[in-house]
This record gives sequence, structure tokens and C-alpha cells, in this order.
Amino acid sequence: MEKKPQKKRSSKWIALINIPIQMGIIIFLFSYLGDWLDENHPNPKFYYNKILVMVGVVLALYNVIRQVNEIGKSE
Repeated sequence: MEKKPQKKRSSKWIALINIPIQMGIIIFLFSYLGDWLDENHPNPKFYYNKILVMVGVVLALYNVIRQVNEIGKSE
């Protein structure tokens, strides 16, 4: 019975810990861009912030799913 190397196990945890940080950064940047667009290009019928936040959430979730699949394949 061979033990798995400690490096592999710790690198998986580091990857999993980084996922929420990456999600937060992606969503924050899209929200900031939406706020900037709303201030500089006002439009009464179109809210850039709401749309860009939703795009950021979708991209962040796609990134999470992709990373978790890669972690699962490496086992």
C-alpha cells in the first residue's frame, strides 16, 4: 500500500481555496465595469451594471466548473 504524495493533496486544496477568490474578483470587475458604463453612458432603458454582473456570474461559474473538472481528471 503506497501513500499518495503530500504535494498532490495540498495542491488540490490550494486550487479549491482559490476558486471563491477568483469568483469574487471576476464578479467585482464586471460590476465595476457596469457601474462605470452606467455613469459615463447613461441610458434610461438599459442598465449596464445588471447585465454585466450576470455575465460575470456566468463566467465565474463556467470557470469553477472547468477547474473542478480538471481537478477530478487529475485523480
